[in-house]
Amino acid sequence: MDAQERYDLITRNTLEVVDGESLKTLITEKEHPRLYIGFEPSGLCHFGWMLVANKIRDYIDAGLEVIIFFADWHAQINGKLGGSLETIQLCAEYMKDSFESLGVPRDKVKFVFASEILDQDYWATVIKIGSETSVARVKRAMTIMGRKAENDEIKTSMMLYPLMQPADMFKMNIDIGYGGLDQRRAHMLARDIAKKCGWHSPVAIHTPLVPGLKAMDRMNPQESKMSKSKPDAGILIHDTPEEIRKKFEKAFCPMPGDYDNSAIDPDKAESGDKVLTGNPVLEIARLLLFSNGSKLVIERPEKYGGSFEVSSYEELENAYKNGLHPMDLKHAVAKGVSDSLSGSREYFSRNPDNYEKFLKALRKE
Repeated sequence: MDAQERYDLITRNTLEVVDGESLKTLITEKEHPRLYIGFEPSGLCHFGWMLVANKIRDYIDAGLEVIIFFADWHAQINGKLGGSLETIQLCAEYMKDSFESLGVPRDKVKFVFASEILDQDYWATVIKIGSETSVARVKRAMTIMGRKAENDEIKTSMMLYPLMQPADMFKMNIDIGYGGLDQRRAHMLARDIAKKCGWHSPVAIHTPLVPGLKAMDRMNPQESKMSKSKPDAGILIHDTPEEIRKKFEKAFCPMPGDYDNSAIDPDKAESGDKVLTGNPVLEIARLLLFSNGSKLVIERPEKYGGSFEVSSYEELENAYKNGLHPMDLKHAVAKGVSDSLSGSREYFSRNPDNYEKFLKALRKE
């Protein structure tokens, strides 16, 4: 695989690369650049993780050294899972299984816990980053924690969190930081600090946020992303086909109407006018079903036109524009999601231990 083929594989289905020229130079000069993606171990895994798993497989195939980083101390600082480090680390073990169930080969990635790297050198790096970063910027970056800086419940320790994420990258000698668009501020802070301190500046790669099943807020996509904290709007990777179908039946997906999105008031997302922009059913199909060459079968009675197959997102969107009933669309996408998660359900039926231990710990909270 030449450098251009590696670049194309690394960047496909991504939203942003900062910056592309640095990435091209990196993969030309270094055979196995180090890429990391960080996670707070904080709950059950949802279908949006499949997008991450797909990209990790791309990175492995492109010859990158992939580190999956479990931010256990970060999660404790953020008050996740009751602040219990034991439960957080148990969640991380379940997350390892989750990645494997989604097709990530365990022997091709490296799992690292934050608690494994928090030595004197690490905290010296945190202090150095803090000395180069204003309080105002730290507050802006706190959105990476799912928190707003004006919240009175913000604890003093939480101010360390935005400083720790760049320190993670520098401590592990990371060449590429990967994450959803919600991690952009952390990555940009790392790049800015690297320039100020003369350190190696990591490339940043961002993929879209997979939405939950409610109407999407196009002005603030982070508020619309799929989350385990919103069980009715999110699909868990071990949900049954029936559970997935029922959740999709409640999804925001209005009857086809006005398609001039430029003239649509975003405050009227539920009015039935906005059916393409802000439609999570279509967006899930675009990001996770068709991106890997899947096909969808739209099943419906002959009196309503009969069943048919679509092999691209454009075909699906056009069918919807031309009168495909929202419930037929929901059922087709639900079936596609359910089929793509069959491997996860089978995996956890064979390897239930960490999942069941974590569920037991959750029930004790």
